[in-house]
Amino acid sequence: MKTFHTVAGLREALAGERLAAKTIGFVPTMGNLHAGHIALVEQARQSCDVVVCSIFVNALQFGLNEDWDKYPRTFQADCEKLTAAGCDYLFNPTDNEMYPNGLDTQSRVICPTMTDVLCGASRPGHFEGVTTVVTKLFNIVQPDTAIFGVKDYQQLAVIRRMSEDLCMPIEIVGAPIHREPDGLAMSSRNSYITAQERANVTVLHDMLQQVAAALQSGERDFAALEERGRAAIRAAGFKPDYFSISNSKTLDAAAYDDRELTVLGAMFTSAARLIDNTSITLD
Repeated sequence: MKTFHTVAGLREALAGERLAAKTIGFVPTMGNLHAGHIALVEQARQSCDVVVCSIFVNALQFGLNEDWDKYPRTFQADCEKLTAAGCDYLFNPTDNEMYPNGLDTQSRVICPTMTDVLCGASRPGHFEGVTTVVTKLFNIVQPDTAIFGVKDYQQLAVIRRMSEDLCMPIEIVGAPIHREPDGLAMSSRNSYITAQERANVTVLHDMLQQVAAALQSGERDFAALEERGRAAIRAAGFKPDYFSISNSKTLDAAAYDDRELTVLGAMFTSAARLIDNTSITLD
């Protein structure tokens, strides 16, 4: 695996791959890689000739009092995992390389839909930071395919819409959620979960599954089902951020006649904010 810290260096390397008519798959990350990230790299390896991964902890998508400065940085271990997974190129820029004119004057990419609900409601400005950095990374790498985990369902939906709106010639692929044996969705922030909390954090996944099953069986009192999820989270000792039944494409609140539904939840432990979701198609 070849590592680049500059835009110019990576572009020069990838130019040769394009001249050889090779397809490029891209997996953007913030590092602290786990098995879920590696599954994305392996999926890119299967579908593309060349695999590029980025590690960049993007300050622009962190709000005030969030964990940018404490976000786990495990670069050497990440490199070893990426090499073993068959990654060809790693892009690991500095903050100054990505934002040479500073964050305050950085041009922004704004997606006006789907960004002020769910995670966007509790993290103002978060998705503006995501869409801006992803656009920059897409412009730098110019991949044929970009792969994102479905765990961050809202992020995936927003990036798909942004790519469509801006006519980006990139196939956006959603990869399945990678889970621990007990169902907990793998996340870089799982390291914040205390030993005392660990046995109960599966309540989020459990309630998403229970509500999805209730919807499949014909229940349509969305408000009552959402409150059932929030109540279970509170009973387990955690603070719910949201528990919502949404239209899978638009992320609007579910309507009675919607057939494609996604149940999304987020909750706070003592030091982590965990998210998860499950999607269903009604008969």
